[in-house]
Amino acid sequence: MILGWVRSVRSQKKALFLDVNDGSSLRSLQVVADPGLAHRRLTFGSAVEISGSLEKSLHEKQNVELQATEVLVVGECDPLNFPFKVKERHGLEYIRQFPHLRCKTNTFSSLLRVRSAATSAIHSFFKENGFVHIHTPIITSNDCEGAGEIFHVEHEGRGNKGDQDEPYFFSVPAFLTVSGQLHLEVMAGAFPCVYTFGPTFRAENSQSRRHLAEFYMVEAEISFIRSLEDLMVVMENLFKATTERILAECPHDIELYHKHVAPGHRWGNDLQTEHENYLVKHCGNVPVFVINYPYELKPFYARDNSDQPEHTVAAVDLLVPGIGELFGGSLREERQEMLRARLARAGMEDAYQWYLELRQFGSVPHGGFG
Repeated sequence: MILGWVRSVRSQKKALFLDVNDGSSLRSLQVVADPGLAHRRLTFGSAVEISGSLEKSLHEKQNVELQATEVLVVGECDPLNFPFKVKERHGLEYIRQFPHLRCKTNTFSSLLRVRSAATSAIHSFFKENGFVHIHTPIITSNDCEGAGEIFHVEHEGRGNKGDQDEPYFFSVPAFLTVSGQLHLEVMAGAFPCVYTFGPTFRAENSQSRRHLAEFYMVEAEISFIRSLEDLMVVMENLFKATTERILAECPHDIELYHKHVAPGHRWGNDLQTEHENYLVKHCGNVPVFVINYPYELKPFYARDNSDQPEHTVAAVDLLVPGIGELFGGSLREERQEMLRARLARAGMEDAYQWYLELRQFGSVPHGGFG
């Protein structure tokens, strides 16, 4: 038996052919039935329940087919009103008009399968390597300076209650998280390896594909680590493990995107897009690590290399072909006085006094990425 949705209907004198997809793969299963089982409700997009026997197929493009004995239409679909048409390739701008139906298209169903495989691979990698999964707050008072523009969280109608002494719901300004890094650093004081994987929000007013208001981000912190090379090994292994899983589980979905969607997603923090492209191309179109960024370009928590006159910090980005920056990370500044001095220069010492205190109670050299 197969439960799924009809992708095509071809009725002939001697046989009825259906392509049915259950969402588990880009490829559909061909169903062969007696023409007498055809019904006017059996249309493109309709939900069906089909019973029969799985037989070897004579068609060169498929190994098996379902010889149907019973075809039941569970949910009708009016092909005239359905916005997606059989055998038509709809552009992304058109598909975006129907967010409630777009998961029915090949483009979005492939994307969701790839994301599912990537999510599973990421969690498996961290579990197999002894990381503890931490659920960092979504609503936070920490804006993680340097991570991006923030969304402020306010209680609707609170300002109308006349409570001038306590204008904030949480007693302090609150934001949707732009990064869980600072919370992970707290946990890195008790666990050697931690990570988080959850929603992140950036109030960047842009309609380009390089900016998203909401996305899921992976971040990790590792204690007792003293070199960028050690951090880069973890980043590289995570990238390889995730890529290998996606290619193994979703080959047809990846092929669809390479052939029809054209990746072309590129972004960067400090290097411009053309610089990232040049570096990746110059190195043979393979993933490239860029390390030791100028001191003033990175946030306060990046470890000072004290390498005047260049004056860099121990930060690293992983650039990959067709995308640009995939990971960004750094060793964290564990030396209390150097951290205090940098916070003082930025006028943030009071706001991050708690962060300074982490260096007083069993702090260790650590680093992380996201």
